[in-house]
Amino acid sequence: VRDAAIEVRKPTMFGELIIMIVYLPILTLEGIEGKMFRPMAQTVSFAIIGALILSVTYIPMISSLMLSKNVKQKENIADRIIHFFQRIYSPVIRFALRQRLVIVVGSALMFVFSLGVFFRLGGEFIPQLDEGDFAVETRLLTGSSLSKSIEVAQQSARVVLDNFPEVEKVVGKIGSSEIPIDPMTMDVIDVIVVLKDKSDWVSASTREEMAEKIGAKLRHSIPSATFGFQQPIQMRFNELMTGARQDVVMKIYGENLDVLERYANEVGKIAQTVPGAEDIFVEPINGLAQIVVRINRARLAQFGLNVEEVNRVIRTGFSGENVGLVFENERRFDLVIRMVESKRQTIDDLRNLYVTTPSGLQIPLEQVAEVKLEIGPNQIQRDDAQRRVTVGFNVRGADVQTVVENISQKIEKDVRFEPGYYITYGGSFKNLQEANQRLGIAVPVALILIFFMLYFTFHSIRHGLLIYTAIPLSAIGGIVALWLRDMPFSISAGVGFIALFGVAVLNDIVLISEFNRLKTSGLTDLNDIVLQGTRVRLRPVIMTALVASLGFLPMALSQSSGAEVQRPLATVVIGGLITATLLTLVVLPVLYTYFEKRK
Repeated sequence: VRDAAIEVRKPTMFGELIIMIVYLPILTLEGIEGKMFRPMAQTVSFAIIGALILSVTYIPMISSLMLSKNVKQKENIADRIIHFFQRIYSPVIRFALRQRLVIVVGSALMFVFSLGVFFRLGGEFIPQLDEGDFAVETRLLTGSSLSKSIEVAQQSARVVLDNFPEVEKVVGKIGSSEIPIDPMTMDVIDVIVVLKDKSDWVSASTREEMAEKIGAKLRHSIPSATFGFQQPIQMRFNELMTGARQDVVMKIYGENLDVLERYANEVGKIAQTVPGAEDIFVEPINGLAQIVVRINRARLAQFGLNVEEVNRVIRTGFSGENVGLVFENERRFDLVIRMVESKRQTIDDLRNLYVTTPSGLQIPLEQVAEVKLEIGPNQIQRDDAQRRVTVGFNVRGADVQTVVENISQKIEKDVRFEPGYYITYGGSFKNLQEANQRLGIAVPVALILIFFMLYFTFHSIRHGLLIYTAIPLSAIGGIVALWLRDMPFSISAGVGFIALFGVAVLNDIVLISEFNRLKTSGLTDLNDIVLQGTRVRLRPVIMTALVASLGFLPMALSQSSGAEVQRPLATVVIGGLITATLLTLVVLPVLYTYFEKRK
């Protein structure tokens, strides 16, 4: 036991440290992705520290006490399983040693093919969780009254409840609460559709299909409103990140509101032509009716009036003016006068409002001013003191990255922005870019640290580079597994690749360490070294891959709540370990013979 512990102590220690370093990029994640994956990385790191300490202290001690002193050469079931794999593996490794060039070139071609598949996968920030309910953002014409919004909310509830037995209840939310953490205008309604369990669905089988059917029914029944389908938590999350509720928000910046409105309409029309972009929302800039009073100063002078007096009359008649105080015992109230409500209903009431001249003559307001009803700005939004308008859309049936790339290509081709006007892409697409940028720095740093650890383990740059072949070999299986399961690349899948690289590198360390031990023991023929080393280390390599794969299998097959985030991670690890194990047992020995012969 002591001799065996001394022999494997250094590779074991450095192997565990390498896995810890692999998880460093996950610890650098921030935002929502950091909250989701940092606990996992921290748990694994502390578990590895404990396992490292136990492997060099407790395990040798307890082995010397518990293992039987009477060694018997009797074949058990584990030996029979390994002999089965040996019968399959021995002719494969012998063929690989005879056809080394074919094996190396074939592996390189497989890696190139996997890269082509990877760039066609598309990408998304985090897979959308199935919350079980819908949040339908319902928008009416700008300036619609509260009574109209209530009527539409009730009508929407009746349409959904009468036509879809899967709906348990419908709740409408209009306006702002007493503490306005979620302010909304009266023309925006949040309709929460609470659904029954999926086992009770009869109208559709998937969430996307259900959203399409409910949306089509609502648009047919209430053509005056627009409907956007999301999920309650997802909608609030999007609003916190970008200020808009859609999955992807395109912000157009500029100075002139009319120009911004024109660009927004053009971009909205382009988004409607891209598959996967649903529930297109163009932020309305104009549309609010305003009564505009333009005073004619020349006519004012003829009647001896001034602008302040006219404004005071308008303010008193329609808004009210404080003219005194009213006392009731010890209480005091302001006395405010204004016109009766029946005289404040139409624009003609304002035009016929009388203004008293200094001579005591009363003339209607339209004698000295032009009173018109005009459509003015509904709202003016700014970011960093710049005016902007947003065009948002939800993504269904496609990945975010592919949809945004298709839209941006069409915008660059069809829309010519004037100087000072430009567009940005936000929402989950921006979060994906920022997370990729962070991983683009953290992952190379971790890989460089791993290379230093490999150098300190083997005191050879050549062996460090040789072990690094595990990374592209394992990536092949992870990419192909995502492709076969029709999953885009996401931060969840990226975390899976990070975990995969650590296990794959550990397997290579096991093989290279055994090859070097055989070489130092006196073997000189490289083929004999490879054949004996792979025969001895076949069991630990297979065990490492099986333990990790079986551990991730429940995550890969899970259908419970939250499984959407787990499945890409587990899929990458399982698929990568399959190819990493197969190719490591075949390609790495071949490359070892090349490297040693070159030496």
